[in-house]
Amino acid sequence: MAESAPLPAGPAAFPEGVPCWVDAQLPDVAAGRRFYGELFGWTFEEGYGSGGPDGSRAAAAGEPAGGGAVWARRDGEPVAALVPKRDGRMPTVWTVYFATPDARALAGRIGDGGGQVITAPAPVGDLGTAALAADPEGAVFGLWQAGGHPGFSRRHEPGTFSWAELYARDTAAVDQFYGTLFREALFGPDASPDFGRAPVSDVFPAEMPPHFLVHFGVEDCDAVLGTVSRLGGRVQAPPFDASYGRVAVVTDNQGASFAVLQRS
Repeated sequence: MAESAPLPAGPAAFPEGVPCWVDAQLPDVAAGRRFYGELFGWTFEEGYGSGGPDGSRAAAAGEPAGGGAVWARRDGEPVAALVPKRDGRMPTVWTVYFATPDARALAGRIGDGGGQVITAPAPVGDLGTAALAADPEGAVFGLWQAGGHPGFSRRHEPGTFSWAELYARDTAAVDQFYGTLFREALFGPDASPDFGRAPVSDVFPAEMPPHFLVHFGVEDCDAVLGTVSRLGGRVQAPPFDASYGRVAVVTDNQGASFAVLQRS
């Protein structure tokens, strides 16, 4: 990872179960830079792939990390990453990573709870340890045990991560799974969760697979949709009001879905 802007100090910046990072797997990172750079005002720095959370995916594919992956920065501070797909069969998708002090222990609890570990925890240079997992319904998420990279330096503002919504079929089952897995983050005395859940059919066709939807903050949810369309993206679900703000679901110019969120 190249040095240009300070990262937050210490691996305890995010308690276990709190979303701490997001990345997008894209066929064309250069096109992603143009799209997100204009949409969110991000700047980019080469070298993320040499040790970002996507490193575990590259290792699983038998390939070195790198190859054009970039840090995305907002006002010079890391907020996300864009990663080239190394296998055309992989989805074009945004992934949310949950913080943990012990990725191996958390992976064991995921299996015990009926989930699946897709990519076993693996070190990513000196930045931390990453893994990919799926809940009992198959919704995929990441784990991040921080080393030198705790996660977001900025969030909950325009152009940064603001929320992750899990769209599920059996909401009682996923409530049990995540309620056990991340009890303190969801229900503890200092709980301020950055993710929630809703039935898939609330927003998507009933046949849509369960999934996490990453939300990025914007100042005006309705107004930003014109920019999304002009940049080659499309509106998947027009603006609607949720308990956490006004939301629209869109796809970027390569098909990766995400949401824009105007906080209430």
